[in-house]
Amino acid sequence: MKLYDTPSTEYAFGYHETPRSGNGINGHGEKTKRRASHVFHNATGEKLAWRALDDFFSYINDWQVVRYILANTWQLRRQDGPVARKREPVEDTAAAAAAIKDKARELGAGLVGITLVTEDALFEGHKAPHPNAICIGLPMDREEMTHVPHKRAAIEVMRAYHEVSRIALELAEHIRDLGWPAKAYGNPNSTEILHIPLAIRAGLGELGKHGSMISKEYGSNFRLAAVLTDMPLAFDGPVDHGVEDICLNCRRCVIDCPPDALFDNKQWVRGVERWYVDFDKCLPYFVKTYGCAICIEVCPWSEPGRGPALSETLLAKRKPASRQPNKPS
Repeated sequence: MKLYDTPSTEYAFGYHETPRSGNGINGHGEKTKRRASHVFHNATGEKLAWRALDDFFSYINDWQVVRYILANTWQLRRQDGPVARKREPVEDTAAAAAAIKDKARELGAGLVGITLVTEDALFEGHKAPHPNAICIGLPMDREEMTHVPHKRAAIEVMRAYHEVSRIALELAEHIRDLGWPAKAYGNPNSTEILHIPLAIRAGLGELGKHGSMISKEYGSNFRLAAVLTDMPLAFDGPVDHGVEDICLNCRRCVIDCPPDALFDNKQWVRGVERWYVDFDKCLPYFVKTYGCAICIEVCPWSEPGRGPALSETLLAKRKPASRQPNKPS
């Protein structure tokens, strides 16, 4: 994908007193495990160090973006609710999981997987209301997203969040109708859970060099939501599509990032060595460009239809060459 008219990294805004580094809050460089803390985007009411820039981001957004945000906020009033008195028993967790996935796809999900909620998927100071997570991915319109980092792409991002939120809400309502408690998470602002660790464990994709997920089907051109529930369901597991084989050597996102916020090598973050985005460099440009998204759209995996063949080629290269039979003397 080719970029056009990419804005500069000069900003018409700034702090009188620069807040604590977002990298420090994120745990960049730390080799001891701990939970993540909220930095930017937050629906929990906590007072954040970067709150002013978060508010400014909302103030300057296009009215169509705001319209989707308001519509999503309104529909999320249904994220939890009463549970049917009669409970449908679950005797086969694999069959139940398959039925739930079918329902999610029927509602419009492009990706769906199920996993256990673990400590690394919860923000510090928060608890999960239910132990099991149904992770949902919805692809964005690729034509609209080729307009990053401009308003047209930002509108598509929020449209996708509104739609994937609807899917999560209706799936949660379906589960509650079956007699099991369920809560939908379709707010792109951070709540008590981190969507990416859950989605990776549920098999929706792998973490890419740009700090976002890469799926075989859609690359990084999709958005996430989740449903947490007590319903007993068989779990999926992490997948290996060969993403790491590309990211270790590919520099496309690194080169195309205007504020130079991406690293060539993995970084220590809260006790884990992984791909990481420099928060302090990324965020101002993210705000200026209505959400940017350059890195996820220039990624080779995000080219429509390319992922499955790319994965097949990469995984085939890992197979050891078959031994040639000894020739007779």
